[in-house]
Amino acid sequence: MNILIISQYFWPENFKINDVAKGLIARGHNVSVLTGLPNYPKGKFFNGYSFPKNKKENYEGITIYRSPVIPRGNGSSVRLFLNYLSLAFLASIRVLFIKNKFDRIFVYEASPVTIGIPAIIAKYRFNAPIYFWVQDLWPESITAAGGVKNKYVINLVDNLTRFIYWQSKKILVQSRAFIPYILNQKVNKNKIIYLPNSTEKFYKKVDPNNKYKKIMPKDGPILMFAGNIGEAQGFNTIIKSASYLNDSGVKVNWVILGDGSKRELIEGKITDLGLQKNFFFLGSYPSEEMPYFFVHANAMLVTLKKNLIFSMTIPNKIQSYMACSKPIIANLDGEGGRVVLEAECGLVSPSEDFMSFSKSIITFLKLSSDKKEVMGKNARLYFETEFEREKQLDNIINIFNEE
Repeated sequence: MNILIISQYFWPENFKINDVAKGLIARGHNVSVLTGLPNYPKGKFFNGYSFPKNKKENYEGITIYRSPVIPRGNGSSVRLFLNYLSLAFLASIRVLFIKNKFDRIFVYEASPVTIGIPAIIAKYRFNAPIYFWVQDLWPESITAAGGVKNKYVINLVDNLTRFIYWQSKKILVQSRAFIPYILNQKVNKNKIIYLPNSTEKFYKKVDPNNKYKKIMPKDGPILMFAGNIGEAQGFNTIIKSASYLNDSGVKVNWVILGDGSKRELIEGKITDLGLQKNFFFLGSYPSEEMPYFFVHANAMLVTLKKNLIFSMTIPNKIQSYMACSKPIIANLDGEGGRVVLEAECGLVSPSEDFMSFSKSIITFLKLSSDKKEVMGKNARLYFETEFEREKQLDNIINIFNEE
């Protein structure tokens, strides 16, 4: 099968669609990707990428067609608007110059929904159906998360979203909580299929490695956060909790893996509060190395701001944590919290409630080693049942093969 993946983001940007593409290649399918020049999360083009270059690449057998795009910059509303619309327009033109033929068009919509515009052009150019994988709800993303209040803009985006859904053969959703929202957009329920995210097969329990142990804090429990350091992650809750626990005499080492637009701001707040001795910002590392960091953590952290759309989402890091058999301390509402509780692999507190979050941490630290180990085993078992990678690939291929 010849599959064209259309996504705002792709390698070398770190998104789960990269692994899905590699998985489809390994299953014997021909996979191409239409995407922009990589600029996430720092907002500037990766080294070696620029407008006149990089029109076509090959990555592990995947043909990548690059479209020019205005980079995200500092992530302001204006820059994001230009980033989203520039790719929608320029990728639609880029489609016209792709000479291959495709059987299926697979859209990875991790925001914005405008990535569906070049998909519709591709649908008619290649006479192939669209399978639209919703990772983020629109227009909810721009109202609840983006702060857009203008009813004309909201209606325009809502109508565009409905049109894209109408043009798609199937709407795949990463969270069951998305289904009522999309049904309310007048999408036939028979078009909607639950397809949760998985994670790369290298996410698994590993033995400690001295290379990574050497850069870990030497004394006290380690709580580890991995991923983007941005607005959505609600880092103020972590900072408030760190301050409270520090004042209460509870020793915690906060290890932060990753980077993002808010890192400098967050580090400044931590310094202002005199908490820098408790925090360890290790920066970004290849995804393949993450399990070797995770193994040194007592528990993994997932936090999100209080927001309707965030409550309907399962953050991708949850699957990665679970795959590595790690207990999870979560500060989030809705689906993500439900999964952690259902799996019996951690503790959950309401979004932005730093006191409840702090109490969860204290409760976890008091647990016996045996109970913590059971949480880790429960995490892996739930992952294998609900999110396992090969099952996900099977489901994608079965969906493509349905008439």
